[in-house]
Amino acid sequence: MWRGVVVPVAGVLVVAALLSGCGVFRREPKPELPTTQQGIASWYGPGFHGNATSSGEIYDQYQLTAAHQTLPLGSRVRVTNLRNGRSAVVRINDRGPFVGDRVIDLSYAAAQALDLVGPGTAPVRIELADKADAALPAAVYAVQVGAFAMYQNAEQLQTTLRKRFDRVYIATAPDQSPRYYRVRVGPFPRREQATETAQRIGRLGLPAVVMEDGSTPR
Repeated sequence: MWRGVVVPVAGVLVVAALLSGCGVFRREPKPELPTTQQGIASWYGPGFHGNATSSGEIYDQYQLTAAHQTLPLGSRVRVTNLRNGRSAVVRINDRGPFVGDRVIDLSYAAAQALDLVGPGTAPVRIELADKADAALPAAVYAVQVGAFAMYQNAEQLQTTLRKRFDRVYIATAPDQSPRYYRVRVGPFPRREQATETAQRIGRLGLPAVVMEDGSTPR
């Protein structure tokens, strides 16, 4: 992702104002929220981890966030991978991508959730989840390490993780078919606690995605 593209644009605006003799800048129109959008998604991770985003937040690759060129910062959107049907709700906190026909740049965690890390890009559908600055209900967070169609495989990973972490459980979504058994660590009342645990799990070479947890534990 390019981080410096806003500077030359601002420079053009300044020159235009001086040439026109106008000392008042017109406010940029507030971006519209499209109902849906389709295009190519990419992801960005370790190279930007810890850097400041366009919103002023520090980029955390283990959070479910994304960069978009026009959606208001703070908007939450559901992104669906059209190749496999996987989806995740992400919060827009950065600007980009500015490459080719790409419409959204996902965090590492979001790319993991959509199974997009390996391919690097995929066609996606973007749907508005809620407006920026909307009041959100209280949530608890968990770190998902794996999802399995067979319970025995989930149980094996649970046993391995319990040697290093407390509160390792297997979650299911009661209304989902086919059913998947998700191995998670948590839940945590604060996202920062979940993020710290995800980083520890990541250092073990295991995938770790921080998410809001509303599943049924087993």
